[in-house]
Amino acid sequence: MNTPKFTIPNPSFHSEIKRRINEYFNKKGISSTGNFSLYLKAAVLTIAFVAVYVHLVFFTPAVWFAIPECLLLGLLTAALGFNVMHDGAHGSFSKRKWINSLAGLSLNMLGANVFMWKTKHNVLHHSYTNIHELDDDIEAKPLLRFCKTQKYYKIHKFQHHYFWAAYSLLYIWWVFVTDYKKYFLKRIGDMPIQRMTVADHITFWGFKVLHAFLFVVLPILTVGAIPWLIGFLVYGLFTGFILSIVFQLAHTVEGTTFLQASTQTGKIEDEWALHQLKTTANFANKNKFLCWWVGGLNFQIEHHLFPKISHIHYPAISKIIRKACQDYGFPYLEYPKTRLAVLSHISHLRTMSKR
Repeated sequence: MNTPKFTIPNPSFHSEIKRRINEYFNKKGISSTGNFSLYLKAAVLTIAFVAVYVHLVFFTPAVWFAIPECLLLGLLTAALGFNVMHDGAHGSFSKRKWINSLAGLSLNMLGANVFMWKTKHNVLHHSYTNIHELDDDIEAKPLLRFCKTQKYYKIHKFQHHYFWAAYSLLYIWWVFVTDYKKYFLKRIGDMPIQRMTVADHITFWGFKVLHAFLFVVLPILTVGAIPWLIGFLVYGLFTGFILSIVFQLAHTVEGTTFLQASTQTGKIEDEWALHQLKTTANFANKNKFLCWWVGGLNFQIEHHLFPKISHIHYPAISKIIRKACQDYGFPYLEYPKTRLAVLSHISHLRTMSKR
């Protein structure tokens, strides 16, 4: 398919902020990838996830205890995705490629597939953020409408009321439906996926079978079909909501834009870095626990401009990027509190609920 091109000014804003960021890391004498604090966090989250899973599956806690544990497992699943898989798949978890690959494979252990995700996220979402029919992260028809160029359905009139239920479906739908759809169609939307090697096919099916055994077959054998179904739905729906809301707060709030290429030239009028600033927002940057748990994804501007820099550096480089935006007169959209970002997202959905 034809993809739009971005304007390339000389000199560019992107080259200037890269110069400033490189200068920061050179002065500090530190690597832009992860460090001990990230590896410790990854270990803590992994051990906690395994411990909660083992307790739920093999020790059969009472319902009053099992339900909160299922919710906790959902929080840990999301945290592993935010902190370990996300950095690994972007190549920022470690300086060593094999460690990044291992971190990225954590997504496969959680039921999805990192090969598919890299095309969907690293290529389409990061290159063409908020561009309808290219950014798969804003394609949720017919349930949700995120921009004016998307087709309007009557159900959208109520989307700002039921969005939370739609978001809850993400994880289960992703693991059991969309990965297979991409695999067999060999495309994401209209974009063909990279040709899969034999190893990619084996990895896809091997981890899908392993996940089905660990999260479906084994729990049914140990706790029974009905308790498993209730527990898995609590876990899966909660995980889906958390994953969805964190990513949506970064791009579908008031103030972000949904740009399209010129029909005459096929170009986006802005350079790529400015496009990222116009389509992305930060939230709750001073909330230390949130920053720790969501893997810096509340510093979404920094992540989109420098996806190969580990999230542990985002608070520091955000000051540099904010100053550069001030110098150039470019936008730097942020919401000081999570609740304000959520309210803005709901307001955006309400606006899109009208023709």
